[in-house]
Amino acid sequence: MLLKTFTFNGFSENTYVLTDEATRACVIVDPGCYTVAEQAELKQYIDDNHLAVAAVLLTHAHIDHVLGCAYVLRTWPGTPLLVHDLDRPTLAAVASYAGPYGFGAYQAATPTGTLAAGTPVRFGETELEVRFTPGHAPGHVVFYHAPSGQVVGGDVLFQRSIGRTDLPGGDLKTLLRSIDTELLTLPDATVVHPGHGPSTTIGAERQGNPYLV
Repeated sequence: MLLKTFTFNGFSENTYVLTDEATRACVIVDPGCYTVAEQAELKQYIDDNHLAVAAVLLTHAHIDHVLGCAYVLRTWPGTPLLVHDLDRPTLAAVASYAGPYGFGAYQAATPTGTLAAGTPVRFGETELEVRFTPGHAPGHVVFYHAPSGQVVGGDVLFQRSIGRTDLPGGDLKTLLRSIDTELLTLPDATVVHPGHGPSTTIGAERQGNPYLV
C-alpha cells in the first residue's frame, strides 16, 4: 500500500491518499482541500498516477477534515463517503459554523455508508482494519494496515501529544482508553500518520509521549 500525504487548509490538516499498488484503486482519507489550488493539487496527483477513487473515508468529521468532501464527490461522481454513525451529527453540524470560522464557501456532503469496528474497508487487494477510537470525537476511527505496519490515525495520537478533548463530544478519559486499547496494543514499529503534524511510531509515543507515561 502506498501512502501520500497532503497538508491542506488553515488548520494544516493532513489528507491521505492510500493506493493499492496492484490495481491502482485508492481511498482518500479526510479530504481537507478547501482552496482551488488545494483541490487541483489533489486531483493532479490522482490523475498523474492513474488512480481510481474507490471511497472517501473519514476518521472523524470536524471541519478541518471534511472541507473537501463535496469537491471529491463532485469530481469523482458515485464515490462512497463513509463515516462512523456516531459522527454523522458532527458532520451535519459543520455547515452551521463553517462561515464564522472563515470557510464561507464550504459545501456540505452527505455520507452514503458507515464505518464500524470489525468491518474492514477493502479497495483493490488492500484491506484496512477499522478501529473505534472515540474521545476526540464521538465517532472517531483509525485505519490500520497490518501488512505495512501503518495507521492513519486522525486526531487521536500525535508526536508527543494527543488529540484535544474540549470540543463537543470530547472526553479525556475516553481518549486515553482508546489510545491504550486500540493503538498501544499495536507493534512498536507501527507508523502512525496523524491528522496534523509529522508521523511517528507507536514505540516512540509509548516511551516519550508525556500524556502516556
